[in-house]
Amino acid sequence: MSTSTAVPYVEPWLRGTHVDVPAVGRAVLHAFDLALDDIAKWTAGLTDIEAHAQPLGLPAVAFHLKHIARSIDRLLTYAEGGRISSEQLALLKAEQAGSETLAELLAEVETSFSNAADRVRVLATADFNTFRGVGRKQLPTSIGGALVHVADHTQRHVGQVVTTAKVLKALRG
Repeated sequence: MSTSTAVPYVEPWLRGTHVDVPAVGRAVLHAFDLALDDIAKWTAGLTDIEAHAQPLGLPAVAFHLKHIARSIDRLLTYAEGGRISSEQLALLKAEQAGSETLAELLAEVETSFSNAADRVRVLATADFNTFRGVGRKQLPTSIGGALVHVADHTQRHVGQVVTTAKVLKALRG
C-alpha cells in the first residue's frame, strides 16, 4: 500500500516571506506571489489560441495578463511621484491587441512582478500619507493608497484570468 503525502498549499502571506519589508509593502509582494500562483495554476494547459479567445464576450486572458503587467508599472510610477511616459501610454493602448504566445505573456507578467518588487521595497519605507497625483487631472491619492491599489487591481484582474480560463476549459466539452 502506497501512501503519498501531498504538500498542502499555503498562501503567500502565511509563508513567512518578505519579512524584511514593512507590512504594507509585504502585503503587496504577497499579492504578487498569490497572483503568480493563481495565474500559473489556471492558465496551465491553455493553448496560445485560447489565451487570445474571448469566450462569451469576456476579455481575453491575454488582455488581462498584459494589463496586469503593464498597469503595475503605471501605478508604481504614480506612487513614485512620476507621470506616465509616452512608452507606457503606447503599451496601454496595445493591451487589447497582439498575438503573443501564452509563454511570452506569462514571462511579461513574471518580469513585471520582479521589477515591481524592487520598487515596492523602496516605497514601503516611505511616508504612506505623502500626496500623489494620478493621471492628467492629478486625482488625489497617496503613496499608501497607490500601493494598496496596485495589490487590489492585480488581484481583480487575476480573478478575471481565472474565470475566463475556467470558461475556456469548460467550453472544450
